[in-house]
Amino acid sequence: MPRIARLLRAGSRTLSVAESCTAGGLGWALTRVPGSSDYFVGGVQAYADSVKRDILGVPEDILRKHGAVSKETAKLMAEQVQSMFGTTIGIAITGIAGPGGGTLKKPVGTVWFGIAGPAGSGAEERRFGGRRAGIRRQAVRHALEMIEEYLYRGIRENG
Repeated sequence: MPRIARLLRAGSRTLSVAESCTAGGLGWALTRVPGSSDYFVGGVQAYADSVKRDILGVPEDILRKHGAVSKETAKLMAEQVQSMFGTTIGIAITGIAGPGGGTLKKPVGTVWFGIAGPAGSGAEERRFGGRRAGIRRQAVRHALEMIEEYLYRGIRENG
């Protein structure tokens, strides 16, 4: 976590989050570092699809066609939270932490991550094992790793 804080501060970068299955866990992890208000602007806990749609602006047809736990939704959540908060980077997490809610196509532990910023936007899927709390912890950890990698990649690409 301190590495992310240093990287964000070094480039005067800011960050916002949109979280579904982690319900604020990523925001909490990012703000554990004293002085995090230098780079962390805020976030949206988009647990319900209505929040994804009405607050984050994920179109209803995307939610219907691809689902709340999808590449398309995660990428849009990241882009929208970045735009809403006017931050350098937006990151999103949407997944199925369980114990219910899973399907054969999207079992419990399926989590999509979206990220948006000056180096572009994208999304990736991970499948985590374990129980609800463990899945949520793994999702937060992976999101932190994504932020760090995104920051390092941007530094390498932009000098």
